[in-house]
Amino acid sequence: MHNIAKMITEQLRNPNELDISLRMEFGPFETIHKWKRMSECYEFVGARRSKHTAVAYKDAIYVFGGDNGKSMLNDLIRFDIREKSWTKTGCMGTPPAPRYHHSAVVHRSSMFVFGGYTGDILANSNLTNKNDLFEYKFPNAQWVQWKFTGQEPVPRSAHGAAVYDDKLWIFAGYDGNARLNDMWTCNLVGENHQWEKIEQKGECPPTCCNFPVAVARNKMFVFSGQSGAKITNALFQFDFETHTWSRVCTEHLLRSAGPAPARRYGHVMVHHARHLYVFGGAADSTLPSDLHCYDLDTQMWSVLQVATDSQVPSGRLFHAGAVVGDAMYVFGGTVDNNVRSGDLYRFQLSNYPRCTLHDDFGRILKSQQFCDVTLLVGAEETPVFAHQAMLAARSQYLRTKIKLYALIARESREELLRRIEAGEEEPTEQFSYKSQPQLVVRLPEATPEAFRMILNYIYTDKIDPTEKDEDPASPATMLLVMEVLRLALRLKIPRLRGLCARYLRANLCYGNVLQALHAAHQANLACIKEYCLRFVVKDYNFTPIVMSAEFEQMEQQLMVEVIRRRQQPPPKQPAAAQHDAEEEIIGTNLEQDMCVFVTSGGAELADVRLRVGFASRPAHRSILAARAAYFEAMFRSFSPQDNIVNIQICDTIPSEEAFDSLLRYMYYGDTNMPTEDSLYLFQAPIYYGFTNNRLQVFCKHNLQSNVSPDNVVAILQAADRMRAADIKEYALKMIVHHFELVAHQDSIRTLAQPLLVDIICALAEEPRHDTPLPLHPRSLPSSSSGDTLADEDYIRYRTNRS
Repeated sequence: MHNIAKMITEQLRNPNELDISLRMEFGPFETIHKWKRMSECYEFVGARRSKHTAVAYKDAIYVFGGDNGKSMLNDLIRFDIREKSWTKTGCMGTPPAPRYHHSAVVHRSSMFVFGGYTGDILANSNLTNKNDLFEYKFPNAQWVQWKFTGQEPVPRSAHGAAVYDDKLWIFAGYDGNARLNDMWTCNLVGENHQWEKIEQKGECPPTCCNFPVAVARNKMFVFSGQSGAKITNALFQFDFETHTWSRVCTEHLLRSAGPAPARRYGHVMVHHARHLYVFGGAADSTLPSDLHCYDLDTQMWSVLQVATDSQVPSGRLFHAGAVVGDAMYVFGGTVDNNVRSGDLYRFQLSNYPRCTLHDDFGRILKSQQFCDVTLLVGAEETPVFAHQAMLAARSQYLRTKIKLYALIARESREELLRRIEAGEEEPTEQFSYKSQPQLVVRLPEATPEAFRMILNYIYTDKIDPTEKDEDPASPATMLLVMEVLRLALRLKIPRLRGLCARYLRANLCYGNVLQALHAAHQANLACIKEYCLRFVVKDYNFTPIVMSAEFEQMEQQLMVEVIRRRQQPPPKQPAAAQHDAEEEIIGTNLEQDMCVFVTSGGAELADVRLRVGFASRPAHRSILAARAAYFEAMFRSFSPQDNIVNIQICDTIPSEEAFDSLLRYMYYGDTNMPTEDSLYLFQAPIYYGFTNNRLQVFCKHNLQSNVSPDNVVAILQAADRMRAADIKEYALKMIVHHFELVAHQDSIRTLAQPLLVDIICALAEEPRHDTPLPLHPRSLPSSSSGDTLADEDYIRYRTNRS
């Protein structure tokens, strides 16, 4: 076991993603994904407003400018995160003129305000765009206007601004006559105050205004905005190093991803960890209040499910948002009936490491380690290697085939053993993780290229049909996706079937519709054939398609169908029903299939058993090796005796319940578990060499949220037994914090003497009750996941309670 542990240490997967020093923290904690209404900004501090800016500096939100519905503003107000209170900020120097639709960013210890719209709204006089730049220095509360030499950006408002590489970057906006899409930059350090116009390359966003920008991973992201007829809900990214724009395009991927947010303007977008968050704005005459999240790793949009006890802000536009620690703050904006808001809302963000389930399974497919089935595909019987567990979990058809061929292989193996014992044949070589699988399954109805794409979907839940041809609508790509659709029907993978159908509908055009119609007819794909026919006979499509050379070469039967469909179209369905029928995708995803496989049906294909105490669980080498470097190293080095592996975590044997939670995580990424299971599994990602410490973080949050005075003694005992020093320290802090409650419990009377000594020592480190109160006691932070409670804070808090 020691040698295995050494091997794991030497080949930990992605060590940068495994935080071995992850420690418990002392609360209180906010519920993840919870909206909370904070203190309102009253009129005597600052007016209700919209079209303003909000920036974060240290533990405060600074709001500047905007309009209150009657006049423009140039006051600077501050919300203190710790004190949860608003104050009006005094300043030296001359502040910017009252304005709205300006931009504000923070660089080092200064806020920079650029441009915007100024003048008298009510009198409709002196209204003009500006291109001035002001610096507000936080340490001495001083405003300074910058002076420039040389060329300058045209005055503008409703533009985007970002800071990168000690430079201010200005993009697009409105100059009073037209929308813009130019970009300018200037150095924020040094004495040389000059603007530089950037020569942009690539696929630049359309001219736009009233859009947000966010900086992440050396890129600036722009989502939607007012662009007239060209308004879009596409996400664009700008590479600061190469000055190149590109549209983040994922429509070509066949996968179960949510749609992008509806096109909109006047919204906010912020960056935190690996996510971009989009809230609010005007989306086609509506004011949505849902919160959208874009994952920079998976490039997938999703609508966040907020906590049930959330105080969700109403829909609004021209509000402002900023991130402090692990929370997003949204202030002001225009709500229904053009009313300005003075509300401030806090949203608790999450920072869980990414789920690596799809990547782990994709990696073992690519490496072809531990393959235990050979599929002979097509008429030429092209060999394709895979893993029985994955195929059986995702396809009922393949599961039936594998069981049948496995039965035949078992009978052949028994016959072989009989012949070896009789001396009629020599024994074969022992199993190796690189040896060729003995189970063979024939799939003559499949084509190799399409089946390999099916395999990618089985392991990773996604397919990229454009790997060879970048044009998603090319006839070759469309025919390939149609073949994948035919195989998905054959292999009984309904979700993939729906994804293929949606892809084909989205990419149907003049250049490929006749070929798609012919292929759908030959493959008997009635749904795609029907959609192709509807596309051809539309008024604006029919004449150019029928007059094309491709139509002349179409077989007679299809020609007749097209003409008849044109002359006698079927009854029209209601638009809503037709849209729902086309967009609904039924079927299960990877996580759901693996869950069913574990709970029912997977045991009969198990090739190893995991023993925990006196109980054992069936498992599959390929799944275990894909998810944990520990098992990969073990199965590459030797085959366990009798195919039984004894399970422990560090020096502790987990409970059966905790081990079941671990298996659920390894097979389908489930992180829901009882608090006591979290205690056992806290060190599992490090010990077993998972790709990252996602499970550990969930265990940490589960413990922090659910350890209470009622169960803390049991947690202390278990942590001591497992030598989990950080959890033990956390339990001791909670016992001290709630000693009046814990001291009267029966469980503390049965504690071992060393643990009682630990509690006494922890109590001795507490401040005495006669310690004088500090003159200015500080309140606890709102979320310790972003602001760890220091010893000094803890002592002051306990003293204040006393």
